[in-house]
Amino acid sequence: MTVQEPKPAPDDRDVLPDPVPLTGCPYKADPYPLYERMRDAGPVHRVLFPSGVEAWLVTGYDAAHAALNDERLGKDHRRGNDRWRARASIMPEPQHSQLQVHLLHQDPPRHTHMRRLVADAFAPRRIESLRPRLRERADALIDALPESGPADIVAGFAARFPFQVLAEVIGLPGELAARFDRDWGKVVQPVGPNDPRRPLYEARLHGLQAYIADVVAHKRDQGEDDLLSRLVVARDRHELSQQELDSIVFQLLVAGQEPVTNQITTALIALFRHPDQLARLRDEPGLLPRAVEELLRYDSAFELTTWRFFDQDSDLHGTGVPAGDSVIVSLCAANRDPRRFPDPDTLELDRSPNAHLAFGHGIHFCPGAALARTELQIALDAMLTRLPGLHLAIGDEDIPWIPAVLGRGADHLPVGYDRRL
Repeated sequence: MTVQEPKPAPDDRDVLPDPVPLTGCPYKADPYPLYERMRDAGPVHRVLFPSGVEAWLVTGYDAAHAALNDERLGKDHRRGNDRWRARASIMPEPQHSQLQVHLLHQDPPRHTHMRRLVADAFAPRRIESLRPRLRERADALIDALPESGPADIVAGFAARFPFQVLAEVIGLPGELAARFDRDWGKVVQPVGPNDPRRPLYEARLHGLQAYIADVVAHKRDQGEDDLLSRLVVARDRHELSQQELDSIVFQLLVAGQEPVTNQITTALIALFRHPDQLARLRDEPGLLPRAVEELLRYDSAFELTTWRFFDQDSDLHGTGVPAGDSVIVSLCAANRDPRRFPDPDTLELDRSPNAHLAFGHGIHFCPGAALARTELQIALDAMLTRLPGLHLAIGDEDIPWIPAVLGRGADHLPVGYDRRL
């Protein structure tokens, strides 16, 4: 459907439940039909997450852009009301207070100060200077894959490349990087207090917290010149609290790696579903930067933003939202809005303009966006040029989509290829 075509008149099937459940395997496999229905019905809807949390979801592009820049909406968890806190503060104390005061959960002026401490490490000019080294890392991982398929491209490449890159960018030494357990990243996937998986969740949480303490201790002892060391110095100078330091390290280790892993998988899946576009990208390497932007728009690993809150009862695009209720923006729904993107469900690798919201917008725009873009360009180029005949080795219906509430991606992705070059 293009921006010029009128919408058909709604019928009874278009009536949405209140709240709209964001649950189930069909939804995680393909949320876009539901997002289309929600956009058509209005910009703001009450939704229900698997954990039982209710929130207000913003769907259209213009409404999403406005919400991301709305100074009335704060990120500090202390704004949340008792209804939200009863179900949404799933990470137990004391870990919630110790690990959840990072950039994503801060408002100015504290957010401004903390963001300034990490910005230089992710500056586009610095990231570009690292490109040859990062390509070497990608090639080394390709070298370690089987000479011919099948192979799990997540275990062999997509889960390893972003963490190796992150370690280099932030200054995580090799011995500590080797100890990191990717399973710890699942602490951002909600598991309620009565869920039978709760003991495993808490074990992951304690393991990650102990690891962060070791990272901080190592950097304090070594006094190196890198991002992690500068953050420790900022703590020792009382520019950061201990909780803020631990939370920033937590955010770097989890948000700095897992979303890129997931974005590699969503990009590959999109290309596998459009083999003509995959072939075009292989034949036209100069298309890669623009293609990455379109792949980010088409199916973003950041499906939904984290919580935002009004500090008083407020109007949000004609919907009354009580103070302390959580407001979440659907980046994926915004990026498929036909009022902004002609033929939004079509993958057009040379789409221009392409003002997608995959990295958010406003003061909480992802500080690692330049790094993520570079990683995606390098990863796709390495896989497409060195693994001829790359294709999905399972049925599309068998793709194991992750059960995360806010993100999209695949835990495993078996692929085939003719040979390894």
